[in-house]
Amino acid sequence: MYILGINCYHADSSACLVKDGQLLVAVEEERFRRIKHWAGFPSKSISHCLEKAGIKLSEVDFISINKDPSANLLKKLIFLLKKRPNINLVFDRIKNSKKHLSIKNEIKKEFPNDLFTGKIINVEHHLAHLSSAFHVSPFEQSCILSVDGFGDFSSTLTGFGAGTKIEVNKKVYFPHSLGIFYQAMTQYLGFMNYGDEYKIMGLAPYGKPTHVDTLSKIINLKSDGTFELNLDYFIFHKTNFKYEWNNGAVKVDNLFSEKLIELLDKQRDKNEPIGQYHKNIAHSTQIVYEKALFHILNKLHNKYKNDNICIAGGCGMNSVANGKITENTPFKNVYIQPAAGDAGGALGSAYITWFEKSKLPRSFIMDHAYWGPNFTNDQIKKTLEEYDDLIKKENIEYKIFENEDELAQKTALEVSNGKVIGWFQGRLEWGPRALGNRSIIGDPRRSDMKDILNIKIKRRESFRPFAPSILREHVSSWFEKDDDVPFMMKVFQVKKDKKMKIPAVTHVDGSGRLQTVNKKTNNRYHKLISEFYKITEVPILLNTSFNENEPIVCTPEEALNCFLRTKMDVLVLENYLIKRI
Repeated sequence: MYILGINCYHADSSACLVKDGQLLVAVEEERFRRIKHWAGFPSKSISHCLEKAGIKLSEVDFISINKDPSANLLKKLIFLLKKRPNINLVFDRIKNSKKHLSIKNEIKKEFPNDLFTGKIINVEHHLAHLSSAFHVSPFEQSCILSVDGFGDFSSTLTGFGAGTKIEVNKKVYFPHSLGIFYQAMTQYLGFMNYGDEYKIMGLAPYGKPTHVDTLSKIINLKSDGTFELNLDYFIFHKTNFKYEWNNGAVKVDNLFSEKLIELLDKQRDKNEPIGQYHKNIAHSTQIVYEKALFHILNKLHNKYKNDNICIAGGCGMNSVANGKITENTPFKNVYIQPAAGDAGGALGSAYITWFEKSKLPRSFIMDHAYWGPNFTNDQIKKTLEEYDDLIKKENIEYKIFENEDELAQKTALEVSNGKVIGWFQGRLEWGPRALGNRSIIGDPRRSDMKDILNIKIKRRESFRPFAPSILREHVSSWFEKDDDVPFMMKVFQVKKDKKMKIPAVTHVDGSGRLQTVNKKTNNRYHKLISEFYKITEVPILLNTSFNENEPIVCTPEEALNCFLRTKMDVLVLENYLIKRI
């Protein structure tokens, strides 16, 4: 049985393919379209899934979508009758729903020579999120939380998973949303691009909790483990709110009202220097969000008395909060798959459908993130030959290493000498994090490495930290917590005696958003870090995404182009090492 899961007409459009309960492929459309958070119908992702599996669309049994226009209809009707929102807002939602109902037409248009004869299944947005977390987790039983902006008229779902079954516990409906709160505060601080919330996480450690009490007025935590927004501070729910997403980048109007300006101060202009006031607001925003998250989780644990928690939804990407869950709740084990945001809804919708149709037990655990396209050395050789004139002009040499150990040794030596390395190998990562297959690598011991990277390649805000990739077997020696963090979804404190040894990956508050690297799931990356460890006695590499203000590179051509237009020193494409002379 083949099930194609898709997230479409929403940010982070994506597709995945499940065969008999096993995930074969998962990829986001932005990697092909080269536009961050691309929204629309994921035709290129679908094509790649089919190509990778060696099948045609006609062989797919079910297409499962993480959107159900019929979900929560009564709640929608009550909202319309009570709140009487702007009529244009209503029409926009109706048009969006109609697009999901016309998926068959979209498939016919995009795949005119490949007739789909299976069935299309609609799965409620947050139920798909719950599935994407629990059904691929290592837990046979677990509490589950989905929390994001909105989907199918709700923003938060709690529940419990046992075997293949998911029980829904509580829902928080439109217009109340932690994701909207955090996104509104991101906009208030002048970060207007969709998905900029991670910048607030990076900025927060530079601030102080001066506005926690003030911002707490915006969120009312209820005794049943849910919450409500004070809607006086928002406008998205009652005006002709602009949310553009069709076949391109996502654009969102300001979510907040003038009352938020009265509560705080004027909105920071995106070109205005960041002052201590802005840092304090970021810090306070993070604390207020964490307080709400832990409130939900504590009530959830009280109900089910289970120490496992699986989390999904866009807010599941808040790695700072995730790293504090075991300290602030009774939960002991936390699982968050690498595409926790809306892209992951494709995964969850596929697995909901698989278990409903097959009636079989679970047999798959997602313990790595490498589910996208990959390329052979022969393909890379062909790319290098096509770029031969430009390579000669730029005074670049390249060599293929037949021995993988030798390649790792040579690359590790370059890193230890302060070089910036583009590291391209294996299958592309699923989710927004570079996890050692499409990464830029640097020496974590150098206090100037952040500046070097920003000058040579990244050109990003100075307050944003870079991540440490660490050998799993050395975590307890370098961090205050010893845990598996394969998807870079948790932030832990670096041990006091180690902070000065790895300044390039230690944030201003002494923390690091670590990625644990396991030999079993990424042998080549593990080997590279091990060789660096032999040279330096530091089992850690600085890791950032292989891109330059664009989606993470997908193909050898994109990696080579990024190398050529930046001041990167070395590029490793599978077994090829490419170096500026």
